[in-house]
Amino acid sequence: MSLSRAEYLINRLISNNLSGEELSELLEAVGNEEQQHSYSDVLENYFYRLVQESENDAGSDSKQ
Repeated sequence: MSLSRAEYLINRLISNNLSGEELSELLEAVGNEEQQHSYSDVLENYFYRLVQESENDAGSDSKQ
């Protein structure tokens, strides 16, 4: 499955590999009401995965 443009840009941002042109595109899209929902969904999913991973790590630490 290919990534949406929002997923691609957010992944590049998180990995600190976003070019100047991509940053401009990301900022423009975030400021665009029609595209905000897509970016919000991508970020929500990313942070949800972080919380899940953190909870899983905390659970495995307490079992040791």
